[in-house]
Amino acid sequence: MPEALPCASLSRALGEPLLGTASRVRGWVLLEQPGPWGREAVLESRLDRDLAAALDRHARAAGARLLLIRRPGRGTSGPRRCFVAHTGRRDRWVEAAVLDDPAKLLDLDLGRVVAGERPGLGEPNTLPLYLVCTNGRHDRCCASYGRPLAQALVATVGERVWECSHIGGDRFAANLVCLPEGHYFGRVGAEEGPRVVGRYERGLVDLDHYRGRCCDPWPVQAAEWFARDRTGLTGLDELAVTGSERLDEEVSAVRLRGADGARLRVVVRAARNAEPRLLTCSSAEPEPPLTFTLLDLRVESGETP
Repeated sequence: MPEALPCASLSRALGEPLLGTASRVRGWVLLEQPGPWGREAVLESRLDRDLAAALDRHARAAGARLLLIRRPGRGTSGPRRCFVAHTGRRDRWVEAAVLDDPAKLLDLDLGRVVAGERPGLGEPNTLPLYLVCTNGRHDRCCASYGRPLAQALVATVGERVWECSHIGGDRFAANLVCLPEGHYFGRVGAEEGPRVVGRYERGLVDLDHYRGRCCDPWPVQAAEWFARDRTGLTGLDELAVTGSERLDEEVSAVRLRGADGARLRVVVRAARNAEPRLLTCSSAEPEPPLTFTLLDLRVESGETP
């Protein structure tokens, strides 16, 4: 029996759309941990096992995303770099610190971080951070595609790019997350990476690789992509979400406002009607991916509800 295609190769071959696929995250903790990571990176690394389990529980209880990070292509020793971030539509920020003991993270109220409150852990980080998933033990595609991308971005943004553990969407590798805004990009090759990041540094979204913004529900992410595609608006903050509503089990209406004041109403359908397949290299059972269809996009008149 022939070996199944890697999930990222299969997704590319099928031309699977990227829109509406960013993981849902509002609070982040990024902890530098050099060396190998297992499938469950936090629990299967060189972190002390008891501390790793406590950190994992602490983040999960608050609904925050705890990631391990490391420098592309090399390890370090000594105090660890750590970042705490909030990704919201109205407020987003990153704080940076150097920790001599990662147990100090257990003292942070991560629920407040998820809600947008700064913990005062360290100094504000004013320039974007770039995370590239290279967690090959979680999915081989993340390492195969992610490591070359991370290396390529070092020449573009230097020490602001980090390899990271699993961020979601293995089949869209190489995956790139930009903080503090929380924009996800997928299928970013080493050749395209400097262009995608170069545009981002200038405040622009590369729509060809755009998966969505992690603070938004998936139908809102899809609606934003359709609106950008139709209007040509690519500025990071050129479209603001002003509301959304479920019209039925599959259909949502999303209202957006452009920087010029124009108001858009975008209606999308979310359905799992594609052919079932293995969505990651380690999936046990095939399943259909969630896909989005644009039903209507129009400029509204009058006041936005």
